[in-house]
Amino acid sequence: MSFKLPDDPYICLSLINMKLRDQYATLDQLCDDLQLDCDVLIAHLKGHSFHYDPQSNQFKSI
Repeated sequence: MSFKLPDDPYICLSLINMKLRDQYATLDQLCDDLQLDCDVLIAHLKGHSFHYDPQSNQFKSI
């Protein structure tokens, strides 16, 4: 069973960043564990002006 992303982009951002901070060392680990398509997640958040920064392992405002 795959993880269902929240529809609200700010809740989604908060949840993903919390998981990246507390549970996963990389975005790929998070996506693999939660059975998410990384490209879909990145595109969803990019559509709301957020980009993934691998240095900080967080999504940030563009």
